[in-house]
Amino acid sequence: MSPVVSRREFLKTGAATGAGLVIAVQLQGCAKQAPPASTAPFAPNAWVRVQDDGSVLIEVDRSEMGQGVSTALPMLVAEELEADWSSVRYEAAPANPAYGNKLTRGMQVTGGSTAVPNGWVPLRQAGAQAREMLLSAAAARWGVDRATCHAENSRVLHEASGRSATYGELATAAAKLPVPETVRLKDPKDWKLIGRPVPRLDVPAVVRGEPVFAGDVRVPGMLVAQVERPPVLGGSVKSFDDAEARAVPGVRAVVQLSGGVAVIAEDFWAARKGREALVVEWDEGPNTALDSDAVRATLRALVAQPKGAVVRQDGDAPGTIASLTRKLRVEYEAPYLAHATMEPMTCSADVRPDGVTLWAPTQMQWGPKTFGGGAQGTAATIAGVDMERVDVRTTKLGGGFGRRSEMDFIADAVEASKAIGAPVRVVWTREDDMRHDFYRPVTLHVFEGAVDEAGRPVAWSHVIAGPSIMARYLPSWMPEFAANKMGMLKHGADPTSVEGAENIPYGIANVRVDYRRAEIPVPVGFWRSVGSSQNAFATEGFIDELADLAGQDPVAFRRALLADKPRHRAVLDLAAEKAGWGTPLPPGRARGVAVAESFGSFVAEVAEVSVTNGVVRVHRVTCAIDCGQVVNPDIVTAQMEGAIAYGLTAALKGEITIEKGRVKQSNFLDYPLLRIDEMPEIAVHLVPSTENPGGVGEPGTPPIAPAVANAVSALTGTRVRRLPIRLSS
Repeated sequence: MSPVVSRREFLKTGAATGAGLVIAVQLQGCAKQAPPASTAPFAPNAWVRVQDDGSVLIEVDRSEMGQGVSTALPMLVAEELEADWSSVRYEAAPANPAYGNKLTRGMQVTGGSTAVPNGWVPLRQAGAQAREMLLSAAAARWGVDRATCHAENSRVLHEASGRSATYGELATAAAKLPVPETVRLKDPKDWKLIGRPVPRLDVPAVVRGEPVFAGDVRVPGMLVAQVERPPVLGGSVKSFDDAEARAVPGVRAVVQLSGGVAVIAEDFWAARKGREALVVEWDEGPNTALDSDAVRATLRALVAQPKGAVVRQDGDAPGTIASLTRKLRVEYEAPYLAHATMEPMTCSADVRPDGVTLWAPTQMQWGPKTFGGGAQGTAATIAGVDMERVDVRTTKLGGGFGRRSEMDFIADAVEASKAIGAPVRVVWTREDDMRHDFYRPVTLHVFEGAVDEAGRPVAWSHVIAGPSIMARYLPSWMPEFAANKMGMLKHGADPTSVEGAENIPYGIANVRVDYRRAEIPVPVGFWRSVGSSQNAFATEGFIDELADLAGQDPVAFRRALLADKPRHRAVLDLAAEKAGWGTPLPPGRARGVAVAESFGSFVAEVAEVSVTNGVVRVHRVTCAIDCGQVVNPDIVTAQMEGAIAYGLTAALKGEITIEKGRVKQSNFLDYPLLRIDEMPEIAVHLVPSTENPGGVGEPGTPPIAPAVANAVSALTGTRVRRLPIRLSS
């Protein structure tokens, strides 16, 4: 673990390096280790470095995977720093425990749409502290009252005397001053960056093709590996014959790893040819009889049980339903889904006796040992070195969606490099990626509901059966789970399994939500919007069905039930208004609506669809979001558009199926994505808010599947209760 460095020691070190002003701040709620001046990160803030040429470097402690953190987080710092935006640069921060805090449960991780909410106060405080030190340095230089100076565009000005100095000119002097413990943040009316569509810092480099993705990493002596993996889930290597593989020109070695057998060669094609020549005998394990029908049977057996983990119980839902005549019982299903990131899993490692260098497109640079240690801890454990001996260099991610928070592809690279004693880049094929994912859990939902004589819903019962993502971590987290010290249990249920279900916002007097955990040997993991994705599909479909049962318009029905939920109601109203809800549509089209709260944000979406020969076409999606204070509206809009496209692929096409213990899908031929000519027109509208920021990377995904399904149901008269949406012609 990194040594503790006092503020004074750090500032002295920064001054000695001649790098100008380097500021490390310790803020309330942050980890208490201060990183060393050269490479260690903020805790949990980005490093703020004001160079003597006046440029501002901000080390971004979250992974950039297209979502815009490399702009949004520097905006928070630069706003309070009063930095000239044209002088601001960023770089990916190294792995360090100092970046963990309560919101990320001690981890340096990019996930859960936490980047901006996590940095909202600390990063602004960091910028404000730097600003105050520069102001004090200028006032001391000029012998004037500090209160008569102000900062603007990376300069400090003293208007009474007409004097001014650039941040670069003041940096060395400012580095000798104590860091203020408390600072005053700017009034929102004075913001110059926050809330504005500031150009992204990474766009010029992207246009020039400069960003380094995992597959771009090259260092002297680097070899390339391909790994042959067990075809059956849970299988393992029994034995292998590598004679023909070693005979392939360019192949250097064949070694067994924890994930399979690696062929290590001078280049990708040699590794691939060697892998094709490899003969492996597999121990297929106990799962050869597993198939999708067996998975479905397991879920049905669970929902048939009398009781599971009751995560919400208001009133008496079962008794109320039994006493009424206008009631409904239906089932909804959601399949396993792959992440299908643009770049398949790839990672490079150089394991040496004195440490490890890891080039990783990771979403988790660091984590406590009870969480596995993240990329740094995983590499350290395999290499047999202390964690601080592992240098994690985060590349661009090529898509993440939760998949790159896993450590399997990182373990591949470290094990291969350790085995051969040279830098190794492990490259997965698309088939590897599709068949060896950590999938979004399959789920079965059983609903019962009833409306009274006035058509008002008075009872809601929801039983969820599906695998638990968090159960994978139970062996190492058991003490924390058992005592619920992490606040992660919901009456004994995995919170990721019930989010979006146990917190339905509708004003229904009698509500019961019951979770049944399924133990199925298919690996599951975090998928964009996690449990909210399948749970919103089910809950928003069922609320639409209750509106039908009551004979009411779906929007009006929801509005009446959201009287005490102003933020939900505001996005619903805005989306309905902008979509023209209730106005005539061309023949053969219909609209559907859905509302979902996730990751601290509130989203409503209206989908306009048609159906031709059983094929669903989405023509337009109108989205309204309340994500609290908006840092950069362009980034929010782009994230909503991306989340809708991602969710549409899942709604219309996505499904992973199992046969004889094997994942059937292998590539985009049988796991198709939304094509450009299938993309609907999307209009995104932001609800003004003064609330603290919520997430934006994931909340756009949950409402899209139910909005489309509800529109298809309105158009065809047949309810869509299973994903992906498939209609007969």
